[in-house]
Amino acid sequence: MQAAAVFNRAAFSARPLRRPARPLLYIGGAEDGAAYRVGGSMTRFRCSTSLSVGSDSENVPIFPRHNSWDPYNLLGVDHDASEEEIRSARNFLLQQYSGYEESEEAIENAYDKIIMKSYSHRKKTKVNLKTKLKKQVEESPSWVKALLGCFEMPSMEIILKRFALFGFIAGWSIATSAEMTGPTFQLAFSLISCVYFLNDKMKNLVRASTTGLGVFVSGWIVGSLFVPVIPAFIIPPTWSLELLTSLTAYVVLFLGCTFLK
Repeated sequence: MQAAAVFNRAAFSARPLRRPARPLLYIGGAEDGAAYRVGGSMTRFRCSTSLSVGSDSENVPIFPRHNSWDPYNLLGVDHDASEEEIRSARNFLLQQYSGYEESEEAIENAYDKIIMKSYSHRKKTKVNLKTKLKKQVEESPSWVKALLGCFEMPSMEIILKRFALFGFIAGWSIATSAEMTGPTFQLAFSLISCVYFLNDKMKNLVRASTTGLGVFVSGWIVGSLFVPVIPAFIIPPTWSLELLTSLTAYVVLFLGCTFLK
């Protein structure tokens, strides 16, 4: 047994040792790539990489309907859309397609066309309304024409000035309503003011005085008929029947001296 063990040990020691083949790395030029050898064979591979650097410009969406000839279709609204809806559509499209000049110009031009068309339509309707009213007056009976011929429409400045004057007289009468004399002086002042304004238009003092007196009497009669039907809870307790009738007369005097020819 010992002889067999010695023989086996001597045979193992005499066997040549084999080491595994180590990979050989071969690096060639840039065009050859890299190669390595495993188990005696040469394997070659290439490595290709690309670096992509994003540019600063962004992809801006182009408005698809910028060449449409119909401004309503371009903005995506109906022909009977309101100005608020049209404005909202314009703002939404400008926000969505901002950054592309051609799209923005197309949207703005479409909005301007619709607004100008709407303005022209309103102006034309206003002119047509005046024409219709004038035509109706011309076709009305003679007594209606004579009645309408007695009135005129002054400027807004004149209306406001005379309204302020008679409003002051009315406030003055209310402030002094507790006095025993009543609004006698205020009534006289309002009548004189009415005659003055009528004479400024008629250029005839007698006619202006007659017309002013007739307007004053008409106002007093209207007040006498109108005041008693007013509910008592609406009228302040300190306001007398004479004061209410005077206030009605001021209104009629204002209308007479302002709108009568």
